[in-house]
Amino acid sequence: MSPRSVRRVVMVVCGVGVAGMIVSSIADSNGAALTFGLVTAVAVACLMVATAVSGPGAGPALPPDELHAQRVEGLVKQLVAAGAEEPLVRTLVREAVRLGRAGSGEVGAGVHGGRTPRPDEGAI
Repeated sequence: MSPRSVRRVVMVVCGVGVAGMIVSSIADSNGAALTFGLVTAVAVACLMVATAVSGPGAGPALPPDELHAQRVEGLVKQLVAAGAEEPLVRTLVREAVRLGRAGSGEVGAGVHGGRTPRPDEGAI
């Protein structure tokens, strides 16, 4: 079951649980109200566990960071202006993106600590 479907199930259980607590309280049934409350609390605990054990890539895809994309484009333009062939540079960028998507959660945590190196630092 995906984290998104777990979230949906928990939201439904919580909605039913809150409604059940209200109706049970109005009907002076403390035992039923307590049961609905406990079921709701267990559902929320399951959601917390599902969120904790799912990896960072388990959620919905995030939209690209525009500032980062602009920075990459600026670096591509610098390399082309310095004499590199643009198709070759763009192929390098595509392959780097594929490598990043295929790797574990530690992608980019290498020599430069996950940041893009400055031109004077050199890249590996």
